[in-house]
Amino acid sequence: MTRYKLTLEYDGRGFVGWQRQDNGPSIQQALEDAIERFSGERVAVTGAGRTDAGVHALGQVAHFDLAAARDPDEVFGALNHHLKPAAIAVLAAEAADDDFHARFSALGRRYRYRIVNRRAPLTHELGLAWQVPQALDEAAMAEAAARLVGRHDFTTFRSVHCQADSPVRTLDLLSVERDGARLFIRAAARSFLHHQVRSMVGCLALVGMGRWTPDDVEAALVARDRAQLGLNAPSDGLFFVRADYPDEG
Repeated sequence: MTRYKLTLEYDGRGFVGWQRQDNGPSIQQALEDAIERFSGERVAVTGAGRTDAGVHALGQVAHFDLAAARDPDEVFGALNHHLKPAAIAVLAAEAADDDFHARFSALGRRYRYRIVNRRAPLTHELGLAWQVPQALDEAAMAEAAARLVGRHDFTTFRSVHCQADSPVRTLDLLSVERDGARLFIRAAARSFLHHQVRSMVGCLALVGMGRWTPDDVEAALVARDRAQLGLNAPSDGLFFVRADYPDEG
């Protein structure tokens, strides 16, 4: 049995998310079907992060096992061929140690959220960013973001459908930067709760609009009550950037 590590890029539009589901196509299903088409083996693919419907990836990591060993370059080419026309690309394929696990071996995960802050409709970035027409104060958003960094009970920012055993997470980074009409919110942690990034972004946007203050964000965090969430940002602007592993220095 040979284990393979994949690095993937995908456009989440048109998918129900990473995980295989009965209500529509998933990234996991597309990969497993492509692997079966070229290898004849039905395998299970495990991802570093279970992205939701409409969420994109720049560097998702996954692993799977094949009984018959294949050259990683053959795996790379065959998967990209058999994934067409799905908006999924294998950026890299490599043989991995037997104990490598895309999810459990990860030391951390990084996400980026993109907001386009303008009144004009989106064209090229439609479905790839959240358009907010109201003026946003990125300095106030950054101040509010700083209140969320650290180890906290993130119940307020957790989906009611979240299956994690504990709502406590350590948020290593939550930053807000503006580049012209675009705002980029970057988040890093060992792991995230279901909808945590989108929920945090939604509340930061309320601060940027002047409807909330940084104190309101902190109060929502302390409340540990999902009913106190101000806004859950749409999936369009969220990108899984990468997963970090021990052997990457």
